[in-house]
Amino acid sequence: MSTVSSTPSLSSWLGRRPAILAAWCVVAAFGTYACMYGFRKPFTAAGYTGTPWGDSLKVWLITAQVLGYTVSKIIGIKIVSEMEPRKRANFLLALIGIAQVALLGFALTPAPYNTFWLFCNGLPLGMVFGLVLGFLEGRRMTEFFVAGLCASFILADGVAKSVGTTLLNSGVPDVWMPVAAGAIFILPLFAFVWMLRRIPPPDGEDIASRSERTPMTGRERMEMLRRHGFALVSILMVYLLITVLRSVRADFAPEIWRSLGFGGSPGVFTRSEFWVGLAVVVVNGTVFLIRDNRRGFLTSLWTCAGGLLLALATVAAWHGGMLEPFHLMVLLGVGMYLPYVAVHTTVFERLIALTREKGNIGFLMYLADATGYLGYCGVMIARSMFKPEKDFLPFFLNLSTFVLIASLAFTVVSIFLFSRRFPSRPA
Repeated sequence: MSTVSSTPSLSSWLGRRPAILAAWCVVAAFGTYACMYGFRKPFTAAGYTGTPWGDSLKVWLITAQVLGYTVSKIIGIKIVSEMEPRKRANFLLALIGIAQVALLGFALTPAPYNTFWLFCNGLPLGMVFGLVLGFLEGRRMTEFFVAGLCASFILADGVAKSVGTTLLNSGVPDVWMPVAAGAIFILPLFAFVWMLRRIPPPDGEDIASRSERTPMTGRERMEMLRRHGFALVSILMVYLLITVLRSVRADFAPEIWRSLGFGGSPGVFTRSEFWVGLAVVVVNGTVFLIRDNRRGFLTSLWTCAGGLLLALATVAAWHGGMLEPFHLMVLLGVGMYLPYVAVHTTVFERLIALTREKGNIGFLMYLADATGYLGYCGVMIARSMFKPEKDFLPFFLNLSTFVLIASLAFTVVSIFLFSRRFPSRPA
């Protein structure tokens, strides 16, 4: 009786205190998604070189997990967009439980057959972000909340690798390290999901400012796509390209840092991503201060363009011998994460608020994610066709240059098309 009655009272109490609610939402979302990374990313800290397959095995392991993650994003287009709010938390915990069981299977199955279990690990985890996002969207401070959520996949990526590297340095075998790392995050995960459950729904002022968010039917999803056409496709293309680049940087961070002279230093992952996360969260999180939805939407697109220009300038400065290795990784990370996070925090949120579409950003976000991870799977499969070089840095910088130029072109197209579609503030 006491547990049931305390839940609505805590939610109501939070709803009457905006500052405390803001901090509560950021901590709950950040913590939940950061814990998810503890079940997804630590395995990439290992080299898996003690097998007849050498470096190629890691490429196949990453490809298998990303393929599972991609299938999850495709499934999530339907599941996440149709999910009823009351079911989100339990479904989220079930998904992460399945992922941990898959990591146990990975440890118990000999290589290379344990590759299958990383596919099973990625399959449930791909829907976690959309479930957490559902607690935060459609509010006057959504950008601030989601910026905190996005900080988790910037910072937690480095933390997860640091945890994995620490376990390896402590003598935990490569194949047992991922499940051991996941076990570390189980109790914190339950605490943060408990916090998510207590977040009150959007109030009347939120709905008036950002529109009501509802589960979507298949017909409603298709109608939304038809209404926005190529203007939406241009954003999806930017997201696809940046997802490929961001994923290569994240999954092959040990190889890139080794090429830069930082091999065997587990703390470098966390230090670099701290500065990246801080810059990206501050820039994208403060867009909630822009009340006008048209101005906020176009500002988010210009933020994408600015980040891409920063990343291109960083690559050029590196080739010109003007940057230290640590500064290269930080500035390049900021440049690629600015547009990546802007899509999560603002672009789709303000598009729905501006048009008063019936639906939720989970649909658009998962459409973008499915597109992005399909592209990354293609890169990983192509990459596995030949043996990776000992020096991974040239491949990464060449890929960065191509992706950044193409992404900037699509961003300019999207700004032009949406500026024409919404030439002035709607009544």
